[in-house]
Amino acid sequence: MKLYPFNALLARMKYIARWGLMRAARTESLSEHTADAAILAHTLCLVSQTIFGTDVRPETVAVAALYHDASEILTGDMPTPVKYKSEPLRAAYKAVEADAAHTLGALLPDAVRAGMDGYLSGGILTQKERQLLKAADRLSALIKCVEEENAGNREFAGARAQQTAALSAMECPEADYFMQHMLPCYDWTLDELSAGGPQPG
Repeated sequence: MKLYPFNALLARMKYIARWGLMRAARTESLSEHTADAAILAHTLCLVSQTIFGTDVRPETVAVAALYHDASEILTGDMPTPVKYKSEPLRAAYKAVEADAAHTLGALLPDAVRAGMDGYLSGGILTQKERQLLKAADRLSALIKCVEEENAGNREFAGARAQQTAALSAMECPEADYFMQHMLPCYDWTLDELSAGGPQPG
């Protein structure tokens, strides 16, 4: 009987810590980031559909977001300053990621793999959907920076500025909308969130 370890391997995302070069108030796992990115991607797609009138598929993008960093199970989480240090490094890492995604897909039955490959590679997405997923990925990182700073950790101040600038440079109206209308709420306390915002007095 042939066994297929794809899901068991993906379950180990919870053991992979992000922000390896940073001193964090709370460790964030790859599983947490993946779930956050999927929620954010779904939200951005709904904003895109309803506010900007674009033709995107929220559910498809959300599922792709669940797998967008799956290759890091095999490659580990490469720190951003290293990954983007130069174009040759970036291209080399992209090739490593593609190879890891191919390796992961091979851990599924062939019939299932045919439906999974597009999610693992991102090939199932349109150009606009890829932009929204990338924006969700960056927003997840920005929100982590906000949370760390709110916990009194200034270690993430530079990363926050970097992610904010990168999101602005994307020229993604959905991300701009999120940053204007939704991101400020991450500064609220639980009581303020529950009440729908800070209360007077």
